[in-house]
Amino acid sequence: MGVAATTAASATTLEDVKAKGFIQCGVSQGLPGFSNPDAQGNWTGLDVDLCRAMAAAVFGDASAVKFTPLSAKERFTALQSGEVDVLSRNTTWTMSRDTQLGLNFAGVNYYDGQGFMVRKDLGVTSALELSGASVCTNTGTTTELNVADYFRANNMPYEIVAFEKADEVVAAYDAGRCDVYTTDASGLYAQRLKLTNPGDHMVLSEIISKEPLGPVVRQGDDEWFNIAKWTLNAMINAEELGVSSANVDDMKSSDNPSVKRLLGVEGAYGEGIGLSNDWAYNVVKNVGNYEESFNANVGPDTPLGISRGVNALWSDGGFLYAPPVR
Repeated sequence: MGVAATTAASATTLEDVKAKGFIQCGVSQGLPGFSNPDAQGNWTGLDVDLCRAMAAAVFGDASAVKFTPLSAKERFTALQSGEVDVLSRNTTWTMSRDTQLGLNFAGVNYYDGQGFMVRKDLGVTSALELSGASVCTNTGTTTELNVADYFRANNMPYEIVAFEKADEVVAAYDAGRCDVYTTDASGLYAQRLKLTNPGDHMVLSEIISKEPLGPVVRQGDDEWFNIAKWTLNAMINAEELGVSSANVDDMKSSDNPSVKRLLGVEGAYGEGIGLSNDWAYNVVKNVGNYEESFNANVGPDTPLGISRGVNALWSDGGFLYAPPVR
């Protein structure tokens, strides 16, 4: 028994995932554009696509993934305990989370910042006018800490009204139990869609924090860490190189050495992460590049209507910059 137990404990995440035939992905309890189920339980979103892309990289099949909805409070425990293989849940990369929880952030798939939403009839145009306000937020988040910092720094009294589940926060704000709803700006646009009268509410212009959101894995398994990291890098590099789900087959005959390496036509880069050499081809073919995922889930033509902004490629004036496959 001792030997068997030791073997099981030392199996890598990739071995475990291959043995069961799918990736277990921790997501939100329903955040439109990032991770949200439809009535049939089919999940979509920017964070969902990252998990689907990892499944495509490992299995050549983007549907080889199951989703576990997690509250902000329980998300890290679920990853630490092995309940999920990866956490892709609009989660901010901070030093303490990266160093004190036994976890590794694999990159940033959305650069965000915390904002405030108020009713238009409150007559407020700036967050600096919120002195004495009651603020609805989520427990167990950087959001709560940032509110404290911001109001304290500006010598403004305030009252926190906190709930564990995001839908509870939205419902409380919608019912008028607080003056202000605060979370990451992307979340404000997403959750506004759930309000009784979305048009009665506005997002203030102030962004009070840095919220780099990204996928998280357990520390101590570099192979799986690399798979998460390079799956995201592949989607970003594919966009930069003009490789999409629509043209990826044609691009295999490209003369561009960077494209050849990305798609596994040249070199053996998959071997270094325990995957086949067409791992990135499978990601782009099955899920798409970063631009395709962004536009389909949160972009200008979706209900969220978010522009690329800082989430554009570095070559287009944004922050997205992936190391090369070589």
